[in-house]
Amino acid sequence: MTDYAPFPLIDLAGSPRERGRTHGKAVADRIKRGAKMYAESLLKSGVEWKELECRTEAMVPAIDHFDPAYVEEMRGIAEGAGEPFAAVMLMNARTEMVAAARRQKSAQHFPDGCTAALALPEASADGVLLHGQNWDWRAECAETGVVLRIRRDDGPDILTFTEAGGLARSGLNSAGIGLTANALECDRDYQRGAGVPLPFIRRKVLEAAHLAQAVQTIVSTPKPGSNHMAVSHATSDGGGGEAFGFECAPDDTFWLAPDRGLYVHANHWIAEAARAKVKDTGLAETPCSIYRDKRVRDQLSPKRGKLTLEDFRAAFFDDWNAPWSVCRPPRLNTRGVMTATTAMILMRPGEGHLEACPMPAHNKQFTTYDLTPDRTAQKQAAE
Repeated sequence: MTDYAPFPLIDLAGSPRERGRTHGKAVADRIKRGAKMYAESLLKSGVEWKELECRTEAMVPAIDHFDPAYVEEMRGIAEGAGEPFAAVMLMNARTEMVAAARRQKSAQHFPDGCTAALALPEASADGVLLHGQNWDWRAECAETGVVLRIRRDDGPDILTFTEAGGLARSGLNSAGIGLTANALECDRDYQRGAGVPLPFIRRKVLEAAHLAQAVQTIVSTPKPGSNHMAVSHATSDGGGGEAFGFECAPDDTFWLAPDRGLYVHANHWIAEAARAKVKDTGLAETPCSIYRDKRVRDQLSPKRGKLTLEDFRAAFFDDWNAPWSVCRPPRLNTRGVMTATTAMILMRPGEGHLEACPMPAHNKQFTTYDLTPDRTAQKQAAE
C-alpha cells in the first residue's frame, strides 16, 4: 500500500476574479502539470499551442453567455498561477477540445470512467441521504486534484472536488445539493458545434439552492457531448431528500429515479427511452461498465434501510476482475494510456460532509472536508 498526499483544500471568497487568483496562486504547480498533460495529448494529434489558443477564444462567447462570472474566474486563475488563459480553459474544457481534435484530426480520446451511487434517506441506516462515486481517469490526476471550498454572497457555498484550475466536478453545497458525474458517449456527440462545456454546467448545478433549479440547468443547457449527472438534495437537517439521474445527449435528456431508494450508474446508457433513441458508442472504450454498476448495486441492495458510507466505501473498493474492476488499479486503457480510479468521493450532502481518497486501489487514506450547512436554506427548500 502506498500513501498519496491528500487533495489540497483551497478556501475561496470574494469576487470571481479574486477567487480565481487565490485558486491559481495556491496550486500553480498542479495547474501547470495538468495543462501540460492535456496540451501534449493535443499536440500528438497535430493541435499546436497557437491553434489551442484560437479554439479557446472561440469558446469564450458561449461560456460568457452562460455565465460571465466563469470567464472572470478563469482569468483570475490564470493570473494567480502565472499561466496563459488557454491553459485554464483547457483544464475546464479538455473533453470538448480533445473530442473536437479527435473528430477533425483523429486525436486520441480517453473517456472518463466512474461508478456512482446514492441512497435516499429511507434506504440509509440513519435516515440521511448518501452520495458517492469512483472517478476513473488518467492516473496522473491523483496528483493534480484539489478540493475547493467556495464562499459565496449570492447563493449557497460550495465544496467541490475537481482538477486544479477547474471550476467544479463533483461535490455538494450548503443547501444540501450533491452532484456526481459519469462519462457517456453516443452517436450524436460533437456534431452540432454549439454548447456549454460540462464543468460549467456542473458548477451551475452546485450553485443551485433548490433541486428544481439544478434540474432546469441540466435539461435546458445545450451540451456538445453526452454525460450522466446524478443530483441529490438533502433537506431539513438531512432528514429528507430526493435524487435523480440524468443521462444527457447533446440534444436530449433522459431522467431516472432511484429504485426503492437506491441508485447506481456507471458509463453506459440504461434509460429505456435513451437506449431506443441513441447509439451507445462508449462501451468499446469502457466495456467493464456493464458489470461495474451491477456489482455495486448487488452489494448495496441487500442493505437497503441500513446503508452507511462504510457500505459505499466497501462497494467502491470492489476489485473483482481487476484491473477491469470497480476500483481500478493503474492499467493501460484500450488506447495505451495509463488510467486508474483516481479518486473515491463519499458524501453526506445534507451535513456538508465530503471524504476523498486519491488512488484508492493503492491507498486507503481518506481526508474529510466539511462545509457548514445552511439549515435555513435546506428547510425552505423542503417547504
